[in-house]
Amino acid sequence: MTQTENAWGAGPGEGYEALSAPFRPIFAEIAASAAERDLNRGLPHEAIRRLKEAGLGAVRLPVEAGGKGASLPQFFNLLIELSTADSNVTQALRGHFGFTEDILNTRDSERRGIWFGRIGGGEITGNAWSEIGAGAALDRFSTNVAENKEGRLVLNGAKYYTTGSLFADWIDVGASNADGEGISVTVRRHAEGVEVVDDWDGFGQILTASGTTTFRDVVVEPQDIVIDDERFRYSAAFYQLVHLATLSGIGRAITADVAKAVAERRRTYTHAAAARSSEDPQVLQVVGRIRAAAYAAGAITLQAAASLQRAFEAHFVDDADAEEKANAIAELEAAQAQTVVSDLILDASTLLFDALGASATKKPAGLDRHWRNARTLASHNPRIYKQRIIGDFAVNGTPPPYQWRIGASAG
Repeated sequence: MTQTENAWGAGPGEGYEALSAPFRPIFAEIAASAAERDLNRGLPHEAIRRLKEAGLGAVRLPVEAGGKGASLPQFFNLLIELSTADSNVTQALRGHFGFTEDILNTRDSERRGIWFGRIGGGEITGNAWSEIGAGAALDRFSTNVAENKEGRLVLNGAKYYTTGSLFADWIDVGASNADGEGISVTVRRHAEGVEVVDDWDGFGQILTASGTTTFRDVVVEPQDIVIDDERFRYSAAFYQLVHLATLSGIGRAITADVAKAVAERRRTYTHAAAARSSEDPQVLQVVGRIRAAAYAAGAITLQAAASLQRAFEAHFVDDADAEEKANAIAELEAAQAQTVVSDLILDASTLLFDALGASATKKPAGLDRHWRNARTLASHNPRIYKQRIIGDFAVNGTPPPYQWRIGASAG
């Protein structure tokens, strides 16, 4: 069935159904075992392999480069569908999608050509940016690139929350060079000196391999180093929109699970409004409220995605002021969307239990994973700061910060 027939609204762009059709059977397979994987901590190696082979990692690339030429609204709608199947998989690929967006924006034709070939050929990239300590918040990474005794450039350091790197072919690393500049470095995932450990111990998104990666004298090629300031300008909004698409997909998964459980439920209460939950108007009201929340979350996410499309297009017009304005608006729209979508899906992930009995809390049912995953995603990039930034813009016209870091206070 199409999105329209499922009452989720028409997919963005006339070509969306054709774009999504090859992926939907894979999404269905991923969904069928999602709860079991979460229960047994089964990492989604096979799911990601299937998606790589199907070309999901290259959907934003031009057709002539092996991609599908998807717009950003189409891309994020596809992520909503993937997240409906398993939000862990979307999160595990988030670093790759952001890296690909950077390649699409680069003015370095040689770099673009190299990576179009790699990404178009099915290779994916993980990320390694977060560090522990004060330096990370000030763009002074402890992880660094320097010359060794043989005159080769080598990478050394440790990174945390390296989501998806365990599944990747390459790792995109935030580092400092000998001059103290912020740089990004790409190295082979299986290069000598690279170690990726699945030690993520959070209660949600447990299958994303968001663990620790260490680099010990990993050889770096000069062409794989980029000054951090040259990264794509709407990156903060883009990475936030991946979270919102993931949350929107969780909302749809909650809708499907609760509707199925209510339809199949035989137990009832003497004081219920009907003999069957599927006929109980109060229970149906709960299910309807959940579905409406999922619908709204998706619509809001796609509205914000349109602002990212405008920022992307502004990058290729020779008008620096217009590009800066488009980037600022994209960040604001993403922030506004974040504050609402997070609330909608967190509420839905709790509300679903009001439509069911206590038996729904049994671990094998896997329904708790929706709240755990949504709560984990909604804890990224705290909403309280985004709300302040939005308010400051509304009252004082203050533009949002272009980029930000997290780390221990220097004080």
